[in-house]
Amino acid sequence: MLQILDSTLREGEQTPGVYFSPDKKMIIAQFLDQIGVDIIEVGNPAVDREIALAITRISQAGLKAKIGAHSLCKIDHVQKALDCGIDFLGIFFSVSKKRLQQDYNIDLDVAIEKIIEVVTFAKEQKHDLLIRYTAEDTVRSPIENVIAAATAAVKAGVNIISIADTTGYSTPFHPQRSMYFYVKTLKEELGNRGLYPQIEVHCHNDKGLALANALDAYRAGADIIDVATMGLGERAGIVDLAELLINLIDMGEKEKKWQLNYLEELYKFVSQHSHIPIPPHQAITGKNAFTHYAGVHVKAVAKNEELYQSLNPQLLGKQSSFALGMQSGYTAVQMALKQIGQGELAENKDLVDKILQEIKVIAKRGTPINIEEELPKIIEQFSVATHPFGNDICNLSV
Repeated sequence: MLQILDSTLREGEQTPGVYFSPDKKMIIAQFLDQIGVDIIEVGNPAVDREIALAITRISQAGLKAKIGAHSLCKIDHVQKALDCGIDFLGIFFSVSKKRLQQDYNIDLDVAIEKIIEVVTFAKEQKHDLLIRYTAEDTVRSPIENVIAAATAAVKAGVNIISIADTTGYSTPFHPQRSMYFYVKTLKEELGNRGLYPQIEVHCHNDKGLALANALDAYRAGADIIDVATMGLGERAGIVDLAELLINLIDMGEKEKKWQLNYLEELYKFVSQHSHIPIPPHQAITGKNAFTHYAGVHVKAVAKNEELYQSLNPQLLGKQSSFALGMQSGYTAVQMALKQIGQGELAENKDLVDKILQEIKVIAKRGTPINIEEELPKIIEQFSVATHPFGNDICNLSV
């Protein structure tokens, strides 16, 4: 069964300028747990004492999700992670020729010995610890190096092998650069050796393909997919949590696995405390994601939302809406009048026409029209007044 690892608190905090205090991290972790995330990766305790404090507190919070820490392939760093009381430990070490030669000045055999040493140490300290080994920059490393390191890591006690597209290099459908190829190849090669770890994927979004690559991995049988709220992370970030869940449901995963109604609160909280606004046009979570604007669209969805909507917003505890502006038509004005409690005016064709023309003029300022605040003011311009000395109709249009 597919599992979701959320790294908002680790990868997400690698977004330049983003910082979550331990208290904020606890709230985010609680949201993620309510949604139904399987693993929450809180951070690397060797980076800062405050991160270690957050990991410890969340580990002791009694959440259903497994609580994990990230660590360099060093015994002292692993010990700091273990001291936090974690269920899950992620160890990473590159096996690409360039990194081994230029960064570490070692060969593959030495790297593998180091991986075995650190994994063995971690397993000896906590036998039921779930351990992941990540060959950093997996998809740009020689596949034979990845297989060799993964084989040694699993034999040493690793439960999960992570395919990390550290630079967003992977692309769907490419014969040797796709996540499908890497997941299938690793599963087959390790299976041939009698080894059956879970396969995890960590997809970066440098070319806008993180979600596509994650779904490609899912199609190949990946067991765990990494995500972050708002897709936060290093450079262009990683797979967006909400986008992945919705697409997985569309591909057959059971909707009841996740409580999607908590997504909106989570995203608002993370956006507020990361000081990064959610783009209005962002899929699933943007304020325009279920907002209809063009006249033809609004007229159709007024009869049946499915005519211009493939996703039911109620899955996320939301409702469809519409906007007023240059693209609006007669139906949109009628709906807007009803929305503000002026439904009786919606039957006045002359008034609706005048309001519509005024809306098109206002729209030229190039900013959204606030229905609740601005429509009443527009109505006032075309209100029907009684002259104090008679019943003459005064058109107050200006």
